[in-house]
Amino acid sequence: MLANLNDVLFPAQENKYAVGLFNTTNLELARGVIAAAEELNAPVIIGTAEILLPYGPLDDLAFLLLPMAERAKVPVVVHLDHGLKEETCKRALSLGFKSIMYDCSTDDYETNVRKVAEMAELAHAYGATIEAELGHVGDNDGSNTDPSLFYTQPDQARDFIERTGADALAIAVGTAHGAYKLPPKLDFKRIEEIAAAIDTPLVLHGGSGLTDDDFRQAISKGICKMNIFTDINVAAARAISEHYAPGAGLTDLVNYAVEAVKAEVEKKMRLFGCDGKA
Repeated sequence: MLANLNDVLFPAQENKYAVGLFNTTNLELARGVIAAAEELNAPVIIGTAEILLPYGPLDDLAFLLLPMAERAKVPVVVHLDHGLKEETCKRALSLGFKSIMYDCSTDDYETNVRKVAEMAELAHAYGATIEAELGHVGDNDGSNTDPSLFYTQPDQARDFIERTGADALAIAVGTAHGAYKLPPKLDFKRIEEIAAAIDTPLVLHGGSGLTDDDFRQAISKGICKMNIFTDINVAAARAISEHYAPGAGLTDLVNYAVEAVKAEVEKKMRLFGCDGKA
């Protein structure tokens, strides 16, 4: 069944578990994620990010993911992750996405507030939800810049939510996007402080590569949405590589990819505590 972030995150927030966003750029990833959600009776968020659109165009994914979500036996949110351009977010809403993230985190604070507030008004008119980012979750690009310079400030988070009306807030507390070169160090106290400052569900980006204990602690402190892509992307590629033999066609390999994604998603769902919560 098609849902939005409020449908799945408020129960997660109340009951101290997290719902996973698994980006799904093609049919194999989508099949694996939804199969895992149905197997474990878990709510789930699927979608894509603007940076991933070269691998799966937005219009094509809308026509793929929305019917799959509607047919699913569990709540499925179809979400645009890290929408960077206004027109991309608007297009996702017009296509029927039930949730968007408008990422203006690299803008100055007042610009971030203004742009998110304007997009929130539009998203809510569509009956959709909106996620924003405050502070900035960077990439694992080998930069020597101190990431704590971009961490989310609890007092600013309160002002941001009051002025934008965002439905979920991605916070910067020590994670990064992509595969980690060094183990991340999460600021769990900061998560707790932000959760105490606002009632809005909190989101942790850059989840692939965190330890199980990192996930558990983050959830216990107030995170209720976890973003995962690298882990399922690598699982699918590894399965295809392991089962490829000369002369094999794509159809010989598809189901291995689907099953590998399903297994990885099930592992994450059990870790997040969302199994049995649909």
